[in-house]
Amino acid sequence: MSPRVQKWTLATLLLALAAVFAIWFAHDRHWLASQLVFTAPPLLLAVGVLSGRGKATFWAGVLSLFWFSHGVMSAWSHPETARWAWAELLLALAVIGVSSAPGLHRRFGRTR
Repeated sequence: MSPRVQKWTLATLLLALAAVFAIWFAHDRHWLASQLVFTAPPLLLAVGVLSGRGKATFWAGVLSLFWFSHGVMSAWSHPETARWAWAELLLALAVIGVSSAPGLHRRFGRTR
């Protein structure tokens, strides 16, 4: 995967994750807090990834581990919102994979 494709794929996944959170928590009693905690981080990371900041890619992978854990917990404990939780879980796994791909390729790719 070229760096350009990786950057745009990661940004798209982060924006999709932010959209899932924005819709999921749109009618939450603590709307502002939920938007600041859940929606803002993937949006800010998408901006960082698109501007070429390497640490944004790293932090997207790290935060995705938390999003994955939250998705698993929500999917099992709140059946009424399980669809949103599964969307979060799958997007978090995709973000982990895309953000880790360059390092995995360097580590396990062919040596010349």
